[in-house]
Amino acid sequence: MDNRVVVTGMGVISPLGLDATSLWQGLVSGKSGVDYITSFDTEPLNTKIAAEVKDFDPAQYMDRKELRRTDRFAQFAVAAALQAVEQAQLKIDATNANDIGVIIGAGFGGLSTVLNQYQVLTERGPDRVSPFFISMMIADMAPAQVSILLGAKGPNFCTTSACASGSDAIGEAFEIIRRGDAQAMIAGGTEAQVIPLTIAAFNAARAISTRNHEPQKASRPFDAERDGFVVGEGAAMLILESLAFATKRGAPILAEILSYGATADAYHITQPSEEGEGGARAMRIALKKAGLEPGEIDYINAHGTSTPLNDKNETMAIKSVFGEQAYRIPISSTKSMMGHLLGAAGAIEAAICVLTIQRGVIPPTINLTCPDPECDLDYVPNVARQAKVDTALSNAFGFGGHNSTLIIRRYSEA
Repeated sequence: MDNRVVVTGMGVISPLGLDATSLWQGLVSGKSGVDYITSFDTEPLNTKIAAEVKDFDPAQYMDRKELRRTDRFAQFAVAAALQAVEQAQLKIDATNANDIGVIIGAGFGGLSTVLNQYQVLTERGPDRVSPFFISMMIADMAPAQVSILLGAKGPNFCTTSACASGSDAIGEAFEIIRRGDAQAMIAGGTEAQVIPLTIAAFNAARAISTRNHEPQKASRPFDAERDGFVVGEGAAMLILESLAFATKRGAPILAEILSYGATADAYHITQPSEEGEGGARAMRIALKKAGLEPGEIDYINAHGTSTPLNDKNETMAIKSVFGEQAYRIPISSTKSMMGHLLGAAGAIEAAICVLTIQRGVIPPTINLTCPDPECDLDYVPNVARQAKVDTALSNAFGFGGHNSTLIIRRYSEA
């Protein structure tokens, strides 16, 4: 029982639904959460589509006074954390508060608040800038808000490693529990970047799709006609606990976190290293730490962004690590359905791995209609697949050369 870390609860706010059940139903039915942006006027922009979170009411999770002082990205985090704590039946009180921490990844933080308050500064003057500006825009305010709301007094910080942020948050929380610095951690990622500046910036970098005439078909990982990722938003939180702590309190155990590997490309700000060398090292580290052979992985949730370079290089990385076995492992990119949640992507994809293990269904990669010859693995095209998955691997890679791999397996008492 020593040092084992299990998942006891999950919470999700996503473009496919506002809880884990809705997310899962959307995924297995091959539903796309991508559509025309409704939250602002896209007329001046080259990209007019995104995977927005619809019908989210933060007042269900926070009081209205606090809402006015909280950026959307932190509201997502609070909502997902409260869902996860409820599923885990985790009560935080004076007897355990010091042993429970919070780590939440975010790539950007409250950028919409920054833009809003800059407009206030320029149009109305410095005296009208909100006294809550700093506490609304700092990325670390997501874990801070969750900690304050729930009373968790253990390790508390934000991981910011671009699109690997959420995966790194879960990985670091896993390591904190393993070394005995906490008994339980609320860990995940959050992001709310469907805003004009972010869309314009990704357009300038030629990173996102401009397939405006077919929004639901714009995110098409591993397809020869892919032209960039689709920006998504949302949050996912996992409750991680030491097995001893979870067992003692009779918690529901959903899965076990087996290992975590993290590397840097040290190569380029936006491009992955050639042949996915950095990502391959992260996978090898995770496999070695888990004590697994490549043939013991039953499913890979790929980073699979729908960009020309990422998909090709991730495919090469998987082949490098798994050899001929790579052709026998089902792989999917769930970004095909919910877009790229940026700093929250690794967290929601880890949650999807848990659901895949539990439900015995592998979500598809939709929009894979014209396979890229350089991406020739089994990406579970277009239709979900029944399969027994005991061990899943999840990749998350980010600008700056960040690579993060989590391995999650079915829980067994042995």
